[in-house]
Amino acid sequence: MGQADNMTIASGTRGITLMERAGDHVARVASEMCSSQGRIAIVCGPGSNGGDGFVAARHLHQAGHAVDVLLLKDPAGLKGDAAIAFGQMGLPSQIVEPAELKENLSGCDLIIDALFGAGLDRPLEGNAAAFADTINKSGVPVLAVDLASGVNGSTGEAEGAAVQAVRSVTFFRCKPGHYLLPGRDLCGDVSCVDIGIPESVLHEIGPQTFVNEPTLWRDAWTVPGRAGHKYDRGHAVVFSGPMSSTGAARLAAGACLRAGAGLVTLASPPSAMMVNASHLTAVMLRSVEGLEGISDLLADKRLNSLLIGPGYGVSDDTSEAVSVLLNSECAIVLDADALTSHQNAPEALFTQIKGRKAPVVLTPHDGEFVRLFPDLVALDKLARARGAAARSGAIVLLKGADTVIASPDGRAAINSNAPPWLATAGSGDVLAGIICGLLAQKMPAFEAAAMAAWLHGAAGVEAGAGLIAEDLAPAMRPVIARLVEKP
Repeated sequence: MGQADNMTIASGTRGITLMERAGDHVARVASEMCSSQGRIAIVCGPGSNGGDGFVAARHLHQAGHAVDVLLLKDPAGLKGDAAIAFGQMGLPSQIVEPAELKENLSGCDLIIDALFGAGLDRPLEGNAAAFADTINKSGVPVLAVDLASGVNGSTGEAEGAAVQAVRSVTFFRCKPGHYLLPGRDLCGDVSCVDIGIPESVLHEIGPQTFVNEPTLWRDAWTVPGRAGHKYDRGHAVVFSGPMSSTGAARLAAGACLRAGAGLVTLASPPSAMMVNASHLTAVMLRSVEGLEGISDLLADKRLNSLLIGPGYGVSDDTSEAVSVLLNSECAIVLDADALTSHQNAPEALFTQIKGRKAPVVLTPHDGEFVRLFPDLVALDKLARARGAAARSGAIVLLKGADTVIASPDGRAAINSNAPPWLATAGSGDVLAGIICGLLAQKMPAFEAAAMAAWLHGAAGVEAGAGLIAEDLAPAMRPVIARLVEKP
């Protein structure tokens, strides 16, 4: 965002013009949140975020609001555009000590947090931390300028105190901190507004981080044509575990079929054939025993995507089965037990992944991630996922409420549509199956993983409160229908 600002200013737009537009938008949103009789406290920091607050104060005062401008530091230290905005404000202001802030905020109907914006890369300390704490304890709704103070705009982390906003106004593009936790919760509802930065600067900047929305992958997904048939949509295989743990693989297989794979086969140990057969209809079933049985199955070159891991079991046998699958020409999803089975020798897995042409998608949750990438855990979530993708040679889908999908080429997408009801047994198995189904349709792996995460979240929203994993595949149908209707 700093680069976008600088490029826009270099092309002839004054910085104070951008600040004026930003502050005007903040004032408009504040007016929506507070009646004309309401009192608004604007808490301003020493940089450009405070400058946006000064502009907002002027516009709100002109609109008839009662405005209190509260300063973290002496305005004599203001520089550049923030100093200009302060000089143009024409309103009284006061430097406030933390002990005085509580009294200043009493009787206010809205607080505008203009302390620090997305450029903050360190924890709040001293008076700034005390300000955030007092604002949060006030019980007054907060509108944040850019994003909630204390949140790192690049990582979403809040290492110390942070303001809890109910709404934020940001400019030109949202920041990773608006989507990554805990930043997403601290920023509240986010409005992204145009302040005159041309979209052309994005081509020069070349951003590699995206919010996971259909515009990211929709063109890579092909709706079946009139003359098509099921073999055009690929044949996926999901590998089942033993008789006592077959449900996970069936959930995945059903989701794989619902995601659009033309055919799905559940590869079952002989001992589990009866229990699997009693539950399956459209998903086909094949008895597969041991590594030799897997090799015989993969001799069928019509198969083009594979999923192993859900309920398969953690063992050396599993890691050997994965190795056989990686010797095939199929796209592969490694989930759950297939990941944990490599915790003692992850580098051997990564070497084999990097030696193949067809893509591999890894789908770890945090616990599985630490087993494969223990030295990356201390990094922020975007860096963890990117580092894991680069090291493994695979697409890495790092699960969570703020799932991140990362590619070895540096691209990353943050998923933000998942409802909390998805935190239920079997949900991850469904997600793995959706990825496998999209890979069967020959979608590029990064786009397939991103689309799967979005579909999974949208299906969760469709199914609603109280959902269980079995509800997700049927709930995908109206979601996919809407994608078809709005190409």
